[in-house]
Amino acid sequence: MSHSFLQDALIYLAAAIVFVPVAKRLGMGSVLGYLLAGIMIGPFFLGLVGQKQEVIHFAEFGVVMMLFLIGLELEPAHFWGMRRLILGSGAVQLGATTLLFLALFAAVGLHWQAALALGLALSMSSTAIALQTLREKGLVQTQAGRCSFAVLLFQDISVIPILAVLPLLATAAVQTGTGGQATFLERLPGWAQTIAVLAAVGAVGLSGRFVIVPFLRFIGRINLRELFTASALFIVMAAAFLMELVGLSPALGTFLAGVVLANTEYRHELESDIEPFKGILLGLFFISVGASINFSLILERPLTTAALVCGVIAIKFVVLLLTGRLTRLTFDQNLLFSLGLAQVGEFAFVLFSFIRQLNLVSAEWTDTLMGVTAISMTATPLLLLLNERFIVPRFGVREEEAKQADAIDLHTPVILAGFGPFGSTIGRFLRANGVEATILDNDSDRVALLRKMGFKVFYGDATRIDILQAAGADRARILIAAIGSPAINQDLIEKVQRLFPNLRILARAENRIDAYELMDMGISDIYRETLDTSIRMGVDCLVTLGFRRYSATRAGQNFLKYDEAALQKLAALRHDKSAYIFTVREQYQLQEQLLATDREVNPTLGDHAWDSEMYVKTPAEDPPAR
Repeated sequence: MSHSFLQDALIYLAAAIVFVPVAKRLGMGSVLGYLLAGIMIGPFFLGLVGQKQEVIHFAEFGVVMMLFLIGLELEPAHFWGMRRLILGSGAVQLGATTLLFLALFAAVGLHWQAALALGLALSMSSTAIALQTLREKGLVQTQAGRCSFAVLLFQDISVIPILAVLPLLATAAVQTGTGGQATFLERLPGWAQTIAVLAAVGAVGLSGRFVIVPFLRFIGRINLRELFTASALFIVMAAAFLMELVGLSPALGTFLAGVVLANTEYRHELESDIEPFKGILLGLFFISVGASINFSLILERPLTTAALVCGVIAIKFVVLLLTGRLTRLTFDQNLLFSLGLAQVGEFAFVLFSFIRQLNLVSAEWTDTLMGVTAISMTATPLLLLLNERFIVPRFGVREEEAKQADAIDLHTPVILAGFGPFGSTIGRFLRANGVEATILDNDSDRVALLRKMGFKVFYGDATRIDILQAAGADRARILIAAIGSPAINQDLIEKVQRLFPNLRILARAENRIDAYELMDMGISDIYRETLDTSIRMGVDCLVTLGFRRYSATRAGQNFLKYDEAALQKLAALRHDKSAYIFTVREQYQLQEQLLATDREVNPTLGDHAWDSEMYVKTPAEDPPAR
């Protein structure tokens, strides 16, 4: 490994460590932080990562692994369940965007073959940026999230037929020599190039059934995990090498390999092996995109570049907005969907490279459009931030405000934010005991269903200050923060702590890590959603084995009490991995010793005659964290 490679890797990691936390703190998201880091260390600013070719080498490795993981997630059953949304919204977006760009480039003087090729490339959106941003904001399961996934999936799959069609377009176009060494694909006539592309794709697909799966089964019987991982990586790289031999992008090969492996029994094991590298590889890709922006070309023709960037984003935004209307997205969800996918995606780099290789357009055009692609990707997190902070509150909320003002006509001592599986259990329990709560939920489909079931639920985003005020947050006594997304739940809690200090907050925690974050925010009433259920199952198991109901329930109470005490100690050590692991083991041993002592002090815990009723805690017995 060369000194230069190690130095570049060190600079990449240092840039990520510096810029990503700053971007997150400013509310911009990690994607923009990575892109800004790449811009700053790139050859056109600080020049810390060497020449452009080295940057592209880093980017290609990131894209290869990223697309393998995307392909690995394309489970056929999932695709079939969403087939109408995928084929409908995906075909409308891709077709309409391509036609508009075809007309635009034909108007500026390009022949129709080149215009069509560029239109197909520019119709792609960034799967990595869109899905990463949606995950960070907890919006994957929203209407916009599902529609975004459907369109992105259609685009990813469309890359294969697009690559097969491009050589046919090149046959009809006026071609000029590149002056460089021709690849295997370039030496073939257009019809043969298409056959070669389809043959390479077919070879990867067929090998999945007849070669890859039997090979992985053989390796799996050896029972060496590292050998299994190495074999999987070998398959991925072999598919990439096959594509490169015929003159296609290695990234396409890894994407196909991922799709092939997605339908095997080894999919989840491969995901768990590669998942630790996923975040850093995506970050590496984003940094490389930022570093590869050709600012020299931009400065030579700033107005042209700015017009192209704005024009591309505007055309894609309008088409996506119409697509969202056809799929009946609400105004705010449609804005999120349209702005989130208005950039040009990472597959465009693959297509532009292939278009240049086929001599459909000049190198100047492809370099310019690659710069436009990178800038549009950089602009996406900023556009989403502007949408979240300014556009939706000013324009998108007015329609809902009238609806919310009329709907929220109930003011109770309890506000329940989030009526999913966790929140609905609490709501039913309160209602059964004669306590009415003001229930807020931002899933319109769920609200409609719950109203049919007899619940008085109000549609609205509980993190919005105006909705909290309309729900009577300034007069209520308790806020139950039960939103499914930990990030959104924490956002709600932060706003309530700042603006409604009178409210006592009872917070849902998804797991122990989420509980630590809430503790850092000063929340003491924390309810871990799987804890009580797990203990109740353990209690029922003891009863089935012959223990008394009362004694088993008492043992469950003691376990809960000791676990809450351990949570307080572990929270302070969670950033020190070695100390945390040691303390976890120590606390588990201590819990077992204390429970054993309880059984000795209370010998009835071992008796085999039990009370029939489960113990129900009173408010005075609530632990500090739950």
